[in-house]
Parts: sequence; structure tokens; C-alpha cells
Amino acid sequence: MAKIVRVELLMVDLKPKVKRVDAIQSFVSQETPMVRITDADGVVGTGYSYTIGTGGPSVMALLERTLGPAIIGRDAYDIEAIWRDLLFLTHATTVGALTAIAMAAIDTALWDLKCRKLGLPLHKLAGGAQASIPLYTTEGGWLHIEQPALVEDALRAKADGFGGCKLKIGRPIHEDVARIAAVREAVGPGFEIFTDANQAFAVDEAIRRARAYEPLDIGWLEEPLPADDISGHVRLSEQTSLPIAVGESLYSVSHFREYLQRHAASIIQVDVGRIGGITPWLKVAHMAEAFNISVCPHFLMELHVSLCAAVPNARWVEYIPQLDSLTTTGMTIEQGRAIPSDAPGLGIAWNFEAIDRLAVEGSRITLQ
Repeated sequence: MAKIVRVELLMVDLKPKVKRVDAIQSFVSQETPMVRITDADGVVGTGYSYTIGTGGPSVMALLERTLGPAIIGRDAYDIEAIWRDLLFLTHATTVGALTAIAMAAIDTALWDLKCRKLGLPLHKLAGGAQASIPLYTTEGGWLHIEQPALVEDALRAKADGFGGCKLKIGRPIHEDVARIAAVREAVGPGFEIFTDANQAFAVDEAIRRARAYEPLDIGWLEEPLPADDISGHVRLSEQTSLPIAVGESLYSVSHFREYLQRHAASIIQVDVGRIGGITPWLKVAHMAEAFNISVCPHFLMELHVSLCAAVPNARWVEYIPQLDSLTTTGMTIEQGRAIPSDAPGLGIAWNFEAIDRLAVEGSRITLQ
């Protein structure tokens, strides 16, 4: 047994490389809480999570005052026990986004530490199901981008070997249809076009739009309704042939269970940074497998590539690069497919000099 002897905290505020606008918001910042856990043998595990511009300081306060102190002296291998104890410790604020984001930073650090001690990459330790995962890109499909640029980006992605692209929707319905149709005409059949409403619609509008999108052969309709409207998703799923994708705004394994049991979604987009870490991510992925449903996680491609490779029912990794300024090498891509790293750990080559340089002033805390 090697007890946890030190927990280091900091936060980096990353600005998107491109303008990102969807139907409800503009993505202007990625607050990135980071945790480094050291055990008595001197092995260090690094974990992280994220917000999209708000709540980062609250996450850091929860890590500093509650979660971090609670793991000092614990056996770093007891990942499941630690996760459950932290969940109980924060029972007054769960299920909730800030708690899940904070727990994800600790849980991913513990998995990184365990992988490093055992000399194994995450994708092998967590399952070892696939050697590579197809990629689709979101970076050229934001809602503010005009139709010619959408087409150009989709054609470029296809030429680069990507299997699909995502288009944000939420303009007047005739504009959405025209934009999707233009991309479909340009790329032809066999290249997936996914759509994402970012929870913008009420159920009646979602049904109307789904029927308008159906002839365009889209791969899925993502977050058409507010995530807590499970009944609305049931109704929509019964009214359309389009696959309905949900998950990035769910923060509990139990919420995913209810969606699956009620046949309210046919694509699961569980996000490791929002579900509370790798420990619950794997539970959701295997639960979806039991329902014969694919996992196509939201964002965090640098970490999700290894988790997708660990399970048999992962179908896509979403290409949105965001960690380049914090890493020494990026995710490996071959012929439009993401390849998980075989290095021990999460598979992310952190540049700690850059991380220290870019850390938000006042965010550094060491607990021991």
C-alpha cells in the first residue's frame, strides 16, 4: 500500500483557438482545474476536468477545502472506495455539475497514478477493446459560420480521412435545412453529418425539426431538448427515425440509466469531465453496452481516445483540440482515426513547464 502524501491543485484558463458559438451560448474560455496526486513511493498522477467559462473558482474551492484534504493518507489504489466516499462527503451538493467536475479531476489523477505504477496505458488497464476510434470534427461547424465555410470545412475533413463532421443547429428551420443540405450535397453519401442543438428546443419544435432533417440523412440529433426533460426525449424518440444523442449535460450514472431504460436516447455522449471521472464513465459505457447502444463522448478528445479504446461500444471520438498549449505532443491520428497512446498513464503528454507558466494567479494550492 502506498498512501497519498500530497495533493497539488492549480487551474489554467484556456482560450479556444477558434470562435465557438452554438444555439445558446458562446464558448469563450475553458477553465481547467488540475490535480497532481503523489503517493508515498513518489509516483505522481495528474488529472483534470473543465468548465466552459464559469464555475472554475468554485470547483477549485471544493477541491481545496473538501475533496483534497479527504484523500490525504488514503491508499491511492482504492479508486472505487475513494470515489464513493467523496460522493457521500459531498452528498449535499450532488448530483450537481460543480461537484462532478471537481471529483473528475481527482478521479482521473488517481487512474493516471495507478496506470503509471503498473506501467500500463489507460486504454489497456481499463479494458483494451479497440486499437483505434474513428474521428469526426466539430471545429468547422459552429452556428455563426456561414454556409460556404461549412461546406469547405466538411470537404477538408473528408479529404483528411475524418468520417464525419458536426453542424450546430438553431437558426430558423429553413436556414438549418439549407445548411445541412449544402454540406450533404458536397460530401455525398457515406460521410456522416451530425447535428447539435445544445438543448435549444421545446419538444414540439424538436419534433418538427427532426422531421425536416430526416431526408438529409444525418447521423444523430444531439441535445435537442433540456437534459432534464426525459419525458420529452421519450416523446421525440417515438416520433422520429433520427438517432437522439444525449449525455454531455448529465452528471449521474443514474440519469443515464433512466434514459436507457426509457428508450429516450440511442447515442450516449458521456463526458468524463462532467460525470465525475473515469470510474463512473466506465460504468455508463458498460451500461450502454448492455442496452446495445454506442458511446460517442463529448469533448476532451485527448482523454476520451483512451477510454473509447477501452470499451467495445465506443463509435466516435469528437475532434476539438484544446490541450495543445499544455502538452508536448498531440493525439495521434492516422487516416482519420484516433490512436490511444501506449505510454503509461492517461495518454496525455503534459508540458508541466507550460502548465506552471499558464496557471491562473492564486490558484496554486498544496495539501499534505
